[in-house]
Order: sequence, then structure tokens, then C-alpha cells
Amino acid sequence: MKLTRHISELPPTTIGGVPFHWGCKTYIMGVLNVTPDSFSGDGLADDIDAAVVRARQLVDQGADIIDVGGESTRPGAPEVGEDEEIHRVVPVIGRLKAELNIPVSVDTYKHRVAEEAALAGADMINDVWGLKRDVGVARIAAEYNLPLIVTASQRDRRVKNIIPAVLRHLRWAIVKAEGFGVSPDNIIVDPGFGFGKSVEQNLEVVRQLFRLKVLGKPILLGASLKSTIGRVLGDVPPSQRLEGTLAAHVVGIVGGADIIRVHDVEAHARAARVTDAIMRGWVDD
Repeated sequence: MKLTRHISELPPTTIGGVPFHWGCKTYIMGVLNVTPDSFSGDGLADDIDAAVVRARQLVDQGADIIDVGGESTRPGAPEVGEDEEIHRVVPVIGRLKAELNIPVSVDTYKHRVAEEAALAGADMINDVWGLKRDVGVARIAAEYNLPLIVTASQRDRRVKNIIPAVLRHLRWAIVKAEGFGVSPDNIIVDPGFGFGKSVEQNLEVVRQLFRLKVLGKPILLGASLKSTIGRVLGDVPPSQRLEGTLAAHVVGIVGGADIIRVHDVEAHARAARVTDAIMRGWVDD
């Protein structure tokens, strides 16, 4: 069985030499945390070999991209210095690019970390602050011709009307990125599920994800195991949030998500395949 090809108005984005044809399928970004304090309990700290083993598992389970992060993004987590973050992510990225044939993204909002990761072979930058903390990340993306994910974060200032605020931040970030020379085809937007939003606002972001299509960019959604899922399910821990995460991401795919960022790749790859078959069509070969 295979999906029928869906013609998207968006041009493809090449990530690590691989063309991502938006609208054909939902792409899976597998999370690889090389931190000691990941909220989901999957941080691998300084164990590079374990990180490579985990990445191989993610690829075998159906990941299309590996996202390497060296600083926890959970609310209240301590910030990591640039040198320590580089120490965590660069050796792992180098090993992954040497041993695996898959695009690798670096999850950072610091331009120096982004540049060192690019030099190590990173194929994309995932900025969870959407250039608010360090606009120099856009300069690095342009200089190395890397796709850039810009996330709408309200952690610096809470807002009442979330969708207009998300759109304002993303429009601003797109203008900044393109102003630094990032190709319009290399910009991906993320509404920032869990980044400075209330439970109700996070749910609204998923419910109204289709409104981001006005930006004319591919959409990434990352609700994986986050606290909003736990709250809705009765304050359950991350280990009990898979089903809720799947529900959020399936609704997101229906609303237009092109990439979902997840911890549990195999379950999401299966859920996305069925959702894609329903939404995009399929043929039995």
C-alpha cells in the first residue's frame, strides 16, 4: 500500500540532501535529547554511543529527521551555557552524520551553538524561541543554507488572544529570517505548543492549526508528552501521555501539520500513515 501523491502549493524543502515534498505525507521528527534533565526522562547526557544507538532506533521506527537537543526546554529548566551545549550536541551530530543516512536538526536558539552544529554537519536549525532570543541564528541559517524552524513562543510575555499572537510572532520571524538571507523555501513554522501558553491556549493552537496556512510555510507541530497532555488526562506523568499525544498530533495532521516532532516514533509513524491515507488518499499496490 502507498499514499497517492498530493500536489501542494508549497515548494519542496531540501534537508540534508533529501527533498521534503510538502503535502505528500506527514514527516516524523524524532527527538534525541542529549541532556541530563529531559522532562520526558529520555535524556542521554554525555553518552554519545547511547545517543547513536537511540538514533538508530528512531530511524528504524520511521523517523525522517533526528532533532538533537542539548538544553531542556521544559518550563523552569536552567539555561545551559554555550560551551556546555556545544559539548553536548556537536560530538553527537558528528557521529550521526558519519554513521546514519538521515537529516539531522539541532535544537538551539543560540547562534554560536547553531554554527558549531552546522560545521559538524547539522542539516537544519530548530529555534524554539523563533529568533526572539538571538536573531543571529537566522544569519547562521542563511550562511550555511540551512532550513530554519521558527517557533512562536510566549514565554517572554503571556497573551490573551493566542492565535493572533502566534501569527504576529511567526510573521515577524519570517521577515527577520528572510532579511538575513534565509531562502523563503527554507523556513518552517511551529506554533509553539507548550511555549508560554495555557492549557486552553495549547488546545486552541491545535484546533486552529489550519490558520497558520496563511503564512505560506510548512508547519511543524510538537505536542509530544507535554504537560498540557498530562493535565487533560488527569495530571498523569510523561510515561502515560502517549495516547493523548497521538490524539493531538492526529488532529494537527488533519489541520495541516507537515511535520510532527515526537518521542515515540513508531506509534506516530503508524498513526500518521493511517491519517495520511484518510486525508490524502491511498492506493493498494
